[in-house]
Amino acid sequence: MRPAFRWIAVLSAALLGTSLAGAQPYPNKPIKAVVPFAAGSATDQIGRAFAAKMSETLGQTIVVDNKPGVNGMLGADAVAKAAPDGYTILIGTNSTNAALKSLMKKLPYDQDTAFTPVAYMGSVPLIVGVNNDVPARTLKEFVDLARSKPGHVTFASASTSQLVSSEMLAGMAGIQMTNVPYKSGPAAMTDLIGGQVMMFTADFAVMLPQVRGGKVRGLAVTSTRRSPAVPELPTVNEALGLKDYELIAYFAVFAPAGTPPDVVARLNAAVNAAAQSKEIQDKFAPIGFAVEPGTPDALAQRSKVETAKWAKAIKDAKIEPQ
Repeated sequence: MRPAFRWIAVLSAALLGTSLAGAQPYPNKPIKAVVPFAAGSATDQIGRAFAAKMSETLGQTIVVDNKPGVNGMLGADAVAKAAPDGYTILIGTNSTNAALKSLMKKLPYDQDTAFTPVAYMGSVPLIVGVNNDVPARTLKEFVDLARSKPGHVTFASASTSQLVSSEMLAGMAGIQMTNVPYKSGPAAMTDLIGGQVMMFTADFAVMLPQVRGGKVRGLAVTSTRRSPAVPELPTVNEALGLKDYELIAYFAVFAPAGTPPDVVARLNAAVNAAAQSKEIQDKFAPIGFAVEPGTPDALAQRSKVETAKWAKAIKDAKIEPQ
């Protein structure tokens, strides 16, 4: 074979191999799931459990990559800028895909257009907890304490839901509290137990084990109904005689904008299969996690509604964009 023809034959074979490799059905390599909060957080625990079940459905490993910081913005930004090929996904929350737009003066990505909705995972209420040395046995007593000493009461926050829930409570109760920001929920919980902060409103995954263990005192839940996981705790509305207080943290999967529809469909099916599994439901029922499988379009509509809802909550709580 002449050298020129030999080179053409080799090149053609290489191109054919590349074409066939590119035509392999999705997924044909491991997928990275970015969790925009620290290890041990509710987002991390739920994200890892879903990733494991999704791997079974997709036949590929899903590697969880924690990228905490700025209420989830750093992790969300990494996914927004990733290739839209289905191999990088975001375990998103109300922070990353609803509230950040109102909490930040400027985001490094367009929250409304940077992501392709994949599937809703579920939601959890929060628990208002205090250090055991705080002289308040009920939420009303805690509010009275804060009212008697404006600015003296401190609260921890490591996510949007934790910050907004506490500021909403302060605004609706007519009290002033001082926010102490943290990089992660577990770190904030450590300081609540140690007495460095007085109050922390956090998801069940972080708060409930400490309440059950007697290390902190639970005062109320942030949902409009008592949680079956901890029925002895009243709602904030019950405890304070309010009627409009509610704040729920939720979780959903997003991909970079431009991800092909067939890839989104495969991921959606995998998320829904995980949500419907008895293993997932039994694992997270004790922390009040309510699953809600659905379509990408349903998540898109929910994201619009939640963005408007959180914008109002942040404005009503008088939280200034940073």
